[in-house]
Amino acid sequence: MNKIILASQSSRRKQLLEWAEIPFEVCVVETDERFPPGLSPEEVAIYIARNKALAVQQQREPHEIILAADTIVMLGDNIIGKPVHREDAVSILLALSGEKHRVITGVVIRRGEEEIAFSDSTEVEFHNISVKEIEFYVDKYKPYDKAGAYAIQEWIGVVGIKSIQGDFYNVMGLPVSRVVRELKKF
Repeated sequence: MNKIILASQSSRRKQLLEWAEIPFEVCVVETDERFPPGLSPEEVAIYIARNKALAVQQQREPHEIILAADTIVMLGDNIIGKPVHREDAVSILLALSGEKHRVITGVVIRRGEEEIAFSDSTEVEFHNISVKEIEFYVDKYKPYDKAGAYAIQEWIGVVGIKSIQGDFYNVMGLPVSRVVRELKKF
């Protein structure tokens, strides 16, 4: 497979591409993650991922393949972003405790004017998690760069998740098996 340009600083996305043995380099351009009102959650994730891809594409050669992704967490009808500080992270995890939520990753793959865009959704249910456990997790793992204030592959995922319906790797930040299938189209 040809080398791609990953428009993400996410260590989890890098790790997943490495596991899939996809050659890549990272190129990140700071982008605005706001979105217009009225979009569905899936459209929000794709919209933000597209903005990341377009920003990086402007700095690259037209023949290069750009891969961008954005992950959001939905609790009911509310989009839960990245926590701003410790109290926010604790509050988010308390809201997720004992509840089901959806993790949606929007993916955009571009080369020149060609584009493949899709989203993947995984349902995650947490056991009831105590405040003490949540504070332990937040203080030790500092999940401030993670939508929903957690990483499934860390302690809270290992001990706190009751069930998952869908792609585990989507919750990590990239539905990598689908990405590989889509990249083959280029």
